[in-house]
Amino acid sequence: MAKAKARQADYAIMVEPLSDADGGGWLATVPALPGCMGDGETPEAALADAAAAIAEWHAAAEALGRQVPGPAALGQWRQRVPRSLHEKLKFVAAREGVSLNAYVANVLAESIGRAG
Repeated sequence: MAKAKARQADYAIMVEPLSDADGGGWLATVPALPGCMGDGETPEAALADAAAAIAEWHAAAEALGRQVPGPAALGQWRQRVPRSLHEKLKFVAAREGVSLNAYVANVLAESIGRAG
């Protein structure tokens, strides 16, 4: 059975501001694909450039007969938290009308977005 091809959206893309000394703007890197990156004047432009770079990276690797790595993370881990925090998270998730997993994933995504 052939391995399913990873989609661009499956790869983690890290976006960070560039210093004025480096020309300003934003840099988006794809950690799972060495050397794969994009840039732009805005975070959104850098993400779009990185998405295009993923397709180009795949095409170049295939043309050279090299293996294309898939996304590194499986998207799952277990985290123990104090019972009081668990209860608070469950309460807030229920109030928002989402599952606990969906709520925590959203909180983490928002936190990473602010950090990078």
